[in-house]
Amino acid sequence: MISTNYLVIGSGVAGLTFSIKIAEKFPDRNVVIVTKSDEEESNTKYAQGGVAVVLDSETDSFKKHIEDTLIAGDGLCDESVVEMVIKEGPKRLEELILWGTNFDLNPSGNLDLGKEGGHSEYRVVHHKDITGYEIERALLKRVHQLKNITILPNHFAIDLITKHQVKQIEDKELSCFGAYVLDQKTGHVYTVKADNTLLASGGIGCVYGHTTNPIIATGDGVAMAYRAKAKIKDMEFIQFHPTALYEEKGESSFLISEAVRGFGAYLRNKEGYRFMPDYDKRAELASRDIVSQSIDDQLKKTGDSHVFLDCTHLDIKAFKNHFPNIYEKCLEHHIDIEKDWIPVVPASHYLCGGIVVDKDGKTSISNLFACGECSRTGLHGANRLASNSLLEALVYAHNIFKYHSEHDDSLPKIEIPDWNDEGTIIPKEHILIQHNLKQLQALMRDYVGIVRSDKRLKSAIKHLDLIYNEVEELYKESKISTSLCELRNMINVAHLIINQSLERTENKGGYYNIDNIK
Repeated sequence: MISTNYLVIGSGVAGLTFSIKIAEKFPDRNVVIVTKSDEEESNTKYAQGGVAVVLDSETDSFKKHIEDTLIAGDGLCDESVVEMVIKEGPKRLEELILWGTNFDLNPSGNLDLGKEGGHSEYRVVHHKDITGYEIERALLKRVHQLKNITILPNHFAIDLITKHQVKQIEDKELSCFGAYVLDQKTGHVYTVKADNTLLASGGIGCVYGHTTNPIIATGDGVAMAYRAKAKIKDMEFIQFHPTALYEEKGESSFLISEAVRGFGAYLRNKEGYRFMPDYDKRAELASRDIVSQSIDDQLKKTGDSHVFLDCTHLDIKAFKNHFPNIYEKCLEHHIDIEKDWIPVVPASHYLCGGIVVDKDGKTSISNLFACGECSRTGLHGANRLASNSLLEALVYAHNIFKYHSEHDDSLPKIEIPDWNDEGTIIPKEHILIQHNLKQLQALMRDYVGIVRSDKRLKSAIKHLDLIYNEVEELYKESKISTSLCELRNMINVAHLIINQSLERTENKGGYYNIDNIK
């Protein structure tokens, strides 16, 4: 048994920001951060673009940023949330800088502001093309300076603990008492009892296989919350990033940042035709859903596997300065952007829905909070505006901290049973897990991708049920393993995406069903 005041599941910007704030405010309280890989591995680390914040009052305004966000969200944003997040942005950015995050400066010594798809002004604060990596570095450095924070790397959260496990609790409202956590090195399952639990577990990209997310993005937080009976919403709104580097061998995970198109790159088909002006007056700077759907349409028309991003007309010296990581990655793939086009394809990138939370980050389960990509705040609506995600994580981490500063939600003394795996065995082979994983990912790409149909969605349910039944049987008879738990979580997430897709009868933002066309 491990007891703590605050259990944080995930070590990205959301989880680390909250942990720093609460640990500084209450040095006599303990914070335990559980992360299933190394402490620095998270979706934050791979965020290239930056943080969208209104800083230039001469050209930009909160009103413009709010309007851009509402347009991208296609009528489904919570306007009060949008206003709150955007107006809080400058304060939260200031904190990041105070904690030692380095952002690029222009020749005048002011923050260098970039422009990305869907934004009407230059307002994206960045560090080269590795902004997330720089933020993660600064936050981890601060975390290690605080003695009341314990990080448990290579620990996997299996399930939340609610009244379903704690039988003696007469819990009408449903509360969270912590989580069961697997030490991946020893195989031991710990009972972590926590007064308050924060899910900051990131995204679901690996459900699709082809993704810009790291391999840890398997929807664990959403799946755990779903099994605990928390409210989950808007799972049909998966944002596909239009420009992941295409690799012939299969799954691409390297992102060619939105900012490259903001810098002036053109999208072309293999014939060299610049097709985006045919789809939207903003051309390459249209929102991600439109660019992804446009590329998808081009690929369906031509039968090609990818399109191209043309940077050959750009100032290459300036490009190298702004995007050194992208430039080097292209060279590794024998692509010289000065004369070669970059092959790109849309890939699963960001979940706009997730665990429903209020403005304090509270879920529908008492003592359970959610922040970052696993949460559904109402900011993004049907489609996220570029570089609004880091901003959202910073603001909501602060709001959750503020709530805990004003409320003491400590739990009563209760007995929580240890993890029970009596009668289970260590599987002799893992082929069933790998086979079902590949089947699931192919199913999601082919049946539940950028453009959907009722027929494909209904067929997907039938196929998913077969995978679900086989994996649940395996789960009941096997000793816990990370790969088996991740597969189980991805199946839960797929179920949510498919069923909530079928419930939506109108195309909005990132959701497009050919049967919804009036």
